Amino acid sequence: MGDEVENRQQRRRRLILENFLTREECRELEFIHKSCCTVGYRPSVFSTTLLHLVATNSAHLIMPFVPIRERLKEKAEEFFGCEYELFVEFTGLISWTRGASIGWHSDDNRPYLKQREFTAVCYLNSYGVDFRGGLFHFQDGEPKSISPFCGDCVMYTADSHNVHSVDEITNGERLTLTLWFTRDNSHDEDAKLLSLLSQSHLHDRFPNSCIPLPPSCNMYWFSPEEDPNFKFGIDVCWARLHALGYDIYFPRDYDLSDYPKLFSDYVQLVRKKKIFFQEFYNILHALQVVQFMCWKGKELDSTNFKGNSSYAVYLSPKGNAGVSYFKSEFSKNAVLAKSVFSSASSDEKEKQPWLGWAKLATAVAAWEDYASNLRTELLRSLPHWRTNQSMYRVSLGS
Repeated sequence: MGDEVENRQQRRRRLILENFLTREECRELEFIHKSCCTVGYRPSVFSTTLLHLVATNSAHLIMPFVPIRERLKEKAEEFFGCEYELFVEFTGLISWTRGASIGWHSDDNRPYLKQREFTAVCYLNSYGVDFRGGLFHFQDGEPKSISPFCGDCVMYTADSHNVHSVDEITNGERLTLTLWFTRDNSHDEDAKLLSLLSQSHLHDRFPNSCIPLPPSCNMYWFSPEEDPNFKFGIDVCWARLHALGYDIYFPRDYDLSDYPKLFSDYVQLVRKKKIFFQEFYNILHALQVVQFMCWKGKELDSTNFKGNSSYAVYLSPKGNAGVSYFKSEFSKNAVLAKSVFSSASSDEKEKQPWLGWAKLATAVAAWEDYASNLRTELLRSLPHWRTNQSMYRVSLGS
């Protein structure tokens, strides 16, 4: 009888869920991460947390996470046989790029993490397609190794029974949604989020209430070495735009010689010596629109436009010189951006499609509608969340 109980407990220490997330859910979370992420907690790792989304006036972008968090929590309570309510301690999008890896460890292996009981990792893209390397291994037990595949999820106890590692990424970007669960409500992420939401600009009625507001530029400066003065490395936002074939130009005719000031100023997008007519409020705003276009490109194809001539004009020689100058400010290593955000696919053109200036103009309006709809949903849900001190799906009739 004792062996049977032990075997049952062993089987309940980890769970593999295939196709737990839909392809569209994965793509939406990918859009959020690639338009909002900051430099992560270890070299060549980038992260997007819900707290950071609220702090950058992108609180509406937490809405796609809410039903997924709920489903994962219910699945964890069911599978692990919890006779108590679980709380989400942490929700984050984490991507690993070339050179990132992690050795054998458990998710509670440091004293200040002892409250962690269960981990859920949802894979948002696929091994061998979007990245190479990055296989997940358990030190013992079954399954021994996991090849990440878009939509799949692995859940396991965050203890010494599930010591694990991740192979080094050799190409591309490995993207996951990671949650940690606890029974200790003092570590409840919802309480922290609700407190931060009450202090945010969410209820302001100014016209551009969904425009991201960048915090310290230090959070977006990636360097392979310690670099407090921005003498080496790249800006992550610029690098992602650059990987898609864009340059940036600042239209203001005054001194913009230091990087921290550049990060929060108006910006225009340039491609192949043509400049897009619209000014964006800052580089984060431009990046969100471009990544939205990459996500929704096929849907935007149904809109009829006649030509691209009215959306972009050729840059003047002075403008081209400005683009080169700004590129040097945002990148102190011309090779680094491509090596960090390169595609695992051999067909770079397929992974980095050019969708046209008319498509970008359409994306600007579509992004505004998308953000506004999420903001409306968030404002409708917030009173219920505050009453219950918990974040959950609120039905339309509530």
